[in-house]
Amino acid sequence: MRIAVTGKAGQVVTSLVERGSAAGHEVIALGRPEMDLADPTSIARAFEEAAPDAIVSAAAYTAVDKAESERDLAHAVNGRGAGAVAEAARALGVPLIHISTDYVFDGRLDRPYVESDPTGPTGVYGGSKLAGEQAVLTAHGGNSAVLRVAWVYSPFGANFVKTMLRQAGDRDEVSVLADQLGNPTSALDIADGIIRVATNLVSDSYPELRGVFHMTASGEGTWADFAEAIFAASAARGGPSARVKRITTADYPTLATRPPNSRLDCGLIARVHGVALPDWRGSLETVLARLQPAAAH
Repeated sequence: MRIAVTGKAGQVVTSLVERGSAAGHEVIALGRPEMDLADPTSIARAFEEAAPDAIVSAAAYTAVDKAESERDLAHAVNGRGAGAVAEAARALGVPLIHISTDYVFDGRLDRPYVESDPTGPTGVYGGSKLAGEQAVLTAHGGNSAVLRVAWVYSPFGANFVKTMLRQAGDRDEVSVLADQLGNPTSALDIADGIIRVATNLVSDSYPELRGVFHMTASGEGTWADFAEAIFAASAARGGPSARVKRITTADYPTLATRPPNSRLDCGLIARVHGVALPDWRGSLETVLARLQPAAAH
């Protein structure tokens, strides 16, 4: 299978190139200069040259706080850009997998969100990603799968795991939020899920395979729980560790409001696509083994 993915350096893109190649697929990462999500003509041209069997829309504007002051750019990339990718996929007659986020919800439910729950983003980033979902489903809904992911980490790029390890190298105690709940999810596992979904979309025309799906790791925790697990696993490998000081969102104000509950129910994608991502604690060990090869005993 030949997969074209938007972006070149993101965690999901890098993981998809690695996992796809290992599984025998050709993954073509497309980004600047040949493709600019703010330039629809460049999008169509790049996909035509790539001639993929499936397209993955993974590139996004992800600066959550900065988006509050860069609304036009966030919507140009995450909203209109996503729509242009979907239009290009429709023109080529190939299925599209679009990566979205838990930020389309306000996070006020006291249970994991299902796909049919009302959306209600509280910030510009979430609003722009919801606009992207709607643009994708409008342009190419008959052959698209929107995958909402959350709390992404990996051996690549900047992410929470790397931040915690870096801070543990500088201090004995790290303050981490203990009142936001979610599903820490490895981008490597996300890549495996994307490949499974892409294979299904290319192989079958069943309408049930299309639509909106939640795809996060099994298991849940707060950011503080996540940090404690990182430090425990790192210490076991001879790496840096620190105490976690549990704080509240009120103790750490940000420009954009984060969802207090980011948990996503992934039962639908398991039933329809046969995708069930592993528990996050095991996947964390896998990522740390990549990040700390010299620390292992």
